[in-house]
Amino acid sequence: TVEMSKLSELLASLRPGHPVTSADLAALGISSDLAVHYVRAGWLTRLARGVFSRPETPVALEPSLLHLERRVPGLHVGGTSALDWHGVRHQVAQRPTLELYGWRSATLPSWFTDHFPAHYRRLRLFDEQADALLRVTRFQRDTERPLVSDPERAVLEMLSDVGLRVSLSDARAILEGAVSLRPSVLQELLTRCKQVKTVRLCLMLGRELDLPWAGKLVPESLPAGRGRWVGKSRDGLLVLD
Repeated sequence: TVEMSKLSELLASLRPGHPVTSADLAALGISSDLAVHYVRAGWLTRLARGVFSRPETPVALEPSLLHLERRVPGLHVGGTSALDWHGVRHQVAQRPTLELYGWRSATLPSWFTDHFPAHYRRLRLFDEQADALLRVTRFQRDTERPLVSDPERAVLEMLSDVGLRVSLSDARAILEGAVSLRPSVLQELLTRCKQVKTVRLCLMLGRELDLPWAGKLVPESLPAGRGRWVGKSRDGLLVLD
């Protein structure tokens, strides 16, 4: 009777598509041994060691991202994926790779990448702290949704990947659609950006494409370095004057 009562409470508490940890189950009075019993009986699905879900529905993306946020400091949707979430896109892939960024090195669990093709990058692009990321907010300001870069930060994250996973031509094409960036927010982020390449690319492409926000930036106050910047990329040398 006690076990059935715990099972009823568990099934009432677990939302479909939401992963839960052993600690979550323990808070509901479900011991590790009892969790194993529920898995064997088909009442729980074991995703990985210490991670479970309801068996009748696959895990969903947003609850899974919320779960990963608890494991990886600073984890958020960024770069081209964040731009796509905000409606700024160049090419719509049938099953695009999710771009995730975080504060320290980490490996995405296989149960997550099996469901959601994703790439994770440790990136400290700005002068900030893991628990106070600049311009990273809950998507659409909903407290139950994942952390996502604002469009201005996402553009700079994307530009930091130019020569790595993003070509210069793709970056240019994506920026053509980023006409509504807020100059004050972009100026704030560029001022605290620690990568000269990213700052220069933003200024260069903004001018080339004659984007509305480009003329409102103050380049003299930005950490753009001096002289010509030359770097290697997958497309050859990247030269920024």
